[in-house]
Amino acid sequence: MDWREMPPLAALRAFAALAETGSMSAAGRALNVSHAAISQQVRALEDRLEVSLLDRSGARPVLSAQGRALAQSLREGFGTIAEGLAALSAQGANRPLQISTTPSFASAWLLPRLPDFRAAHPEVGLSIDPGATLSTLAPGGIEMALRYGSGHWPGLEARLLVRSPIVVVAAPDLVGDVPYDCCPADLSGFPWLQELGTNEASEWLAEHASVRDAPAGMVSMPGNLMLEAARRGQGVAITARVWVEEDLEAGRLRLLFEDSAQKGYYVVTRPGVQRPQLRAFISWLFKTAQGLR
Repeated sequence: MDWREMPPLAALRAFAALAETGSMSAAGRALNVSHAAISQQVRALEDRLEVSLLDRSGARPVLSAQGRALAQSLREGFGTIAEGLAALSAQGANRPLQISTTPSFASAWLLPRLPDFRAAHPEVGLSIDPGATLSTLAPGGIEMALRYGSGHWPGLEARLLVRSPIVVVAAPDLVGDVPYDCCPADLSGFPWLQELGTNEASEWLAEHASVRDAPAGMVSMPGNLMLEAARRGQGVAITARVWVEEDLEAGRLRLLFEDSAQKGYYVVTRPGVQRPQLRAFISWLFKTAQGLR
């Protein structure tokens, strides 16, 4: 198809509306423009095609033979487009909401609370990807991410959901009650644990080379296994404080270091119009988080 030879869509829409409604005024109301605008578009289309689409010899214009032929083609063409768009809209309405998040956030924060959302919105399907890597947000794909950081992701919109600093913790059986000098390097002689592939600990480690290169080595594993290993005294763990609050209060873990950076978990989305399903889920997230503060 040679798109350069195609008349402007606005002119074709105006003529199709005129053919469907039977008058300039009715066509203008259908397209929310004036009847003069319809007349101007039809004139421009006639000039472009070099044919008379209307017979103006009578009291009111009627379609010419060429106009009736074009009107039939446009009715079929626009009808096919309308059907295709309706099918896509239906697919979009029924498509599960795709969410990307870290394994720790999924298992420790989101999944225990998810039944409340399902009870309130049983019509919304969910697809949760607890991936360790940052996923690309795109139409028809992942629509929202729950990620740890400072809230700065170029080209995306981010709203703080849960604030939580990075902490270094360990079981008292491993480190005892010896006071440390608030310096992670003082703990470099112990085995270290971090959640596999997530950016919470990796960003912090990048700023603390003395820990990253600890002689005792670093063991990476899924978040739930990491916390269990830390409780069993198998290593010093790096994690977001929100995941170990109960362990600290119960004395299962001891707080050894807390980062002062103001970071947390953010709801990250693309700019623009959001599907109703996404709006409902985001609203539920913030209401749930607000109830915990």
